[in-house]
Amino acid sequence: MKILVVRFSSIGDIVLTTPVIRTCALQINAEIHYLTKPGFKSLLEGNPYISKIWTLDDDFNNLTDQLKAERFDYVIDLHKNIRSLKLCFNLGVKRYTYNKTIWEKFLIVNFKIDILPKLHVVDRYIEAVKKLGVINDDKGLDFFIDPSTDISGIKPFGPYSVAVIGATHFTKRLPIQKWVELINNNITTQFVLLGGPGEKEAANIIIAQCGKNVINLAGLTSLQQSALLISEAEIIITNDTGMLHIAAALKKPIISLWGGTLKEYGFWPYYPDGIDLNSNFEVKDLGCRPCSKFGRNDCPKGHFKCMYDLDVNKIDL
Repeated sequence: MKILVVRFSSIGDIVLTTPVIRTCALQINAEIHYLTKPGFKSLLEGNPYISKIWTLDDDFNNLTDQLKAERFDYVIDLHKNIRSLKLCFNLGVKRYTYNKTIWEKFLIVNFKIDILPKLHVVDRYIEAVKKLGVINDDKGLDFFIDPSTDISGIKPFGPYSVAVIGATHFTKRLPIQKWVELINNNITTQFVLLGGPGEKEAANIIIAQCGKNVINLAGLTSLQQSALLISEAEIIITNDTGMLHIAAALKKPIISLWGGTLKEYGFWPYYPDGIDLNSNFEVKDLGCRPCSKFGRNDCPKGHFKCMYDLDVNKIDL
């Protein structure tokens, strides 16, 4: 059996598809191919359950022709947008997909009516392949670190915790002053700041207001280096972002910080059955929360209470 799994983006969403990859490969002996955007290919390289990684390029018709030649038995569409639907239609093979809970999220964002399914998105992904005879093996997420990854010149001496200060959207990011407060309340803990190039300025401000127990690596590490640093850390403090799910895949203790989105969307840290190393920090019973499905570039109310009212004094490392 030959299966094409489709998920174009982003970091966390792709990591969350790994149980589908593993269970299909092991339980029904499927040959797994995976289609994603070029920028996310490194997330999947080294995964022993994937036979081939395809990348979405500008020549969609050429890609479709190449995929047709592979003669897939099934497509598992875990992106479920117009482009993935068009691809599946062009390939002309049986398509399985999942419930994106679009209506449920619309109701809770706009009317605060909560009919969200009490299921993690991983379990919804697995439901997409149940008709193929696949069940959840409850072994959690996979992330494979390249053995050649080197952090010898940047890894701190002694125990440390990682603070993932970035996120794609403003309403998912803990404000700079709250990070300063959190770090200065834990002066005996050595911190490593991780984030993308866009977090360099924020990291510099944090460094300037904190003690010598902080190492700024924001924008300075590859994805693989960040993952290796996370794997060797004592605890990960992170916004609702892709590194949260990499940390869960590496079975690390996590303190997850939630602003304008909800963990109940199905994106809390997903561990193997019987393991729960996550502590959620959020402002509950805030009437304007959630304010969006994915996050926003500003607070629609102007006060950003979901993050500014987060009591980081309760985070004791």
